[in-house]
Amino acid sequence: MSRDLLSPRCTTAAEEPANVKCKQKFTLGHKVDTTDYRVTPSLPGFGNLTKGYNRYLRPNFGGAPVVIAMSLNVASISSISESDMDYTATIYLRQRWTDSRLVFHGNKSFTLDARLVKYLWVPDTYIVESKKSFLHEVTAENRLIRLFSNGTVLYALRITTTVACNMDLSKYPLDTQTCKLQMESWGYDENDVLFTWLRGNDSVYGLENLRLSQYTVERYCTLSTMSHQETGVTTVLSMTTLMMGSRNSITKTNGFIKAIDIYLGICFSFIFGALVEYAVAHYIMSQKCASNKPEKGSPNDAPTENEDITITSILNTSVTSYNQKINFSVIDNDNCSGLTMTPKDKMRVIFKNKMHKVIESFTIQNPGNIDHYSKLLFPSFFVLVNLVYWAYYLMF
Repeated sequence: MSRDLLSPRCTTAAEEPANVKCKQKFTLGHKVDTTDYRVTPSLPGFGNLTKGYNRYLRPNFGGAPVVIAMSLNVASISSISESDMDYTATIYLRQRWTDSRLVFHGNKSFTLDARLVKYLWVPDTYIVESKKSFLHEVTAENRLIRLFSNGTVLYALRITTTVACNMDLSKYPLDTQTCKLQMESWGYDENDVLFTWLRGNDSVYGLENLRLSQYTVERYCTLSTMSHQETGVTTVLSMTTLMMGSRNSITKTNGFIKAIDIYLGICFSFIFGALVEYAVAHYIMSQKCASNKPEKGSPNDAPTENEDITITSILNTSVTSYNQKINFSVIDNDNCSGLTMTPKDKMRVIFKNKMHKVIESFTIQNPGNIDHYSKLLFPSFFVLVNLVYWAYYLMF
């Protein structure tokens, strides 16, 4: 996007030569079709400054991530609940970033009405582990937008939030708890938005003036980390929550097993089976990788002489050595008439040969086959179980 900044033009009135009237004209961006629904109307009172400005695109769209500098003022902590393991605080959250599309000439800054926020791009910051939050609206929305000539935007909010805090109450009431207030971007990753503290620990203030009834604020620190959203265990916990919720929402006057209980139990079994499959495949793969690595020994030892002790190798070694002994005895029996095999020995040989075949059938040569077959068996079996389930409950 090109940006053209026109210098202020000064004109002298004909009637009053001594008076000089200066007009400033700011042009930002290229011509955009006003019928395009993605284009935000011009910011009222700023003329061409935001003409063609698209609030749905972040600053530096397609380029380097936009850096959001945070500062926090803790106005009050109204309650800390040990029973609910949460705390309620009122905070002033300030966010700063630079938007090159909003650069204008001069050294002034402009404070905008809160209702004009809808015309600008703002970060989608949210409070992690927040149970409930609200923005103060008396007598008007408690938020502020300030524009600086270099394109810096200051966005301030007054928020009251209730945040979960995992507490260890084993030493209650002589306990010390650590509670976090973590903020993230909801829709952007590190390639688009980077959060940082404006002045390190000095970015948070107001805690030194707090007076709590049962607690004393000892210390605090600021951190910037990367968060990775993952599933697995979360799915199991979600299914457990659904199962408990379904039982609590229905009357407990009878102890019958309901259809929803059976269906949730089936889903839970498949999820747990997928976790077990992952654990088995990961363990076997790690054992195989360990067996392929040469052991650290003397430099004179050849890598091919190293042996890794695993369950599979022990079983294979034991069976192989037994086969060698059996083959030797059979040859001896054929060649030497003095050695005979009793029926009991023959049954023992047949039994151990069968056991050898069973062990070989359960030996996994390639751990990757576990995932390959699981991708086919799990969905197929789940569809089959669903057909039986719905056929039973819809037809009978």
